[in-house]
Amino acid sequence: MIRPLRHAALALSLLALAALPAAAKDARSKSGKPESSKSETAAKGGKGGKGGSGKSSQVGSYGDWGAFVAQGKGKTCYALAKPKERTPASLKRDDAYIFISNRPAENVRNEVSVIMGFAMTDAKNAAPKGDPSAEIGNVSFGLVAKGANAWLKNPAEEGRFIEALKKGSKLVVRATSLKGHASTDVYSLAGVGDALARIHKDCP
Repeated sequence: MIRPLRHAALALSLLALAALPAAAKDARSKSGKPESSKSETAAKGGKGGKGGSGKSSQVGSYGDWGAFVAQGKGKTCYALAKPKERTPASLKRDDAYIFISNRPAENVRNEVSVIMGFAMTDAKNAAPKGDPSAEIGNVSFGLVAKGANAWLKNPAEEGRFIEALKKGSKLVVRATSLKGHASTDVYSLAGVGDALARIHKDCP
């Protein structure tokens, strides 16, 4: 089941608040364009996101992961990382990120979100090339896509996913764009445990 649109908007607003590069865009694939879209970036507003007028700050850096706290209508804490490797290197796409967020006011904890940097589904949320996936060691998790964003297909697996992250050395995310191009992002898991501990401390 696809997560509500508000989570996609949250992805945009979190990145905008953190003043990160253009990571989550209005994922619309146009002929003759790269895999990424050329629409307005999150840094210019993150339309519809919660707490868009709030402020965010990095509260810690742990290995290849950062911990952030965003203050808006409600407090949000999240651990964030960028992939260390992206293949094929010749494929043009926007930046990718994974972040794990806590929103105490909404009773949300350990929500896993991935931004691929290209559209995986069309306007009707159809994914003609199949669903993306995430692998940690020999454990695989199904993802569900909405535009350029993805979440665990089974939210009940978030706890198991988090524990696998803490024990693993790398996370491999595979997805195929609407244009049929397969992409693989490899994330280092160095520091993820400490980053998660920090966001759980700030947003218990």
